[in-house]
Amino acid sequence: MNDLVSGPYNVLFLCTGNSARSIIAEATLNEMAKGRFNAFSAGSHPSGKVNPLVLDFLREKGISNEGARSKSWEEFSAPGAPQMHFVITVCDSAAGEACPIWPGHPVTAHWGVEDPALYMDDPAKAKKVIEDAFRVLRNRILLLMSLPVEKLDRLALQSKTRDIGQRQ
Repeated sequence: MNDLVSGPYNVLFLCTGNSARSIIAEATLNEMAKGRFNAFSAGSHPSGKVNPLVLDFLREKGISNEGARSKSWEEFSAPGAPQMHFVITVCDSAAGEACPIWPGHPVTAHWGVEDPALYMDDPAKAKKVIEDAFRVLRNRILLLMSLPVEKLDRLALQSKTRDIGQRQ
């Protein structure tokens, strides 16, 4: 048995800029979680603004982006921050960076997806990358939500959460 006996479970999605992929993951999980999970997002080097194409996309999908903002992961390692049960990187850069020590030793995983910010000079391509990122992240979130979190030991939970990152 693990120490994740009952929810809601806090999930922090990390990216470098916290402007697109991590915002998509946060909004999507919060929309789908039905109170079982609480999603948050942050960046190692936050851009300070959320990608407007991402906000438009989420609005078009009927997914709330209320309160979406680009913020530093330091907010979640500071005293008084909610304890994270899962910390998931969604970009390769953030996965390779030295992360803060997270209180409570959350389950960690890497679920890398392509960065729409690389294509902002081509809005049609950026929108396609946003759609692809959403599809992949939504599928991975569904898999996370299907895990019997309270019944798995920490090692099994860690393994299964990391395996999800290998799925498209």
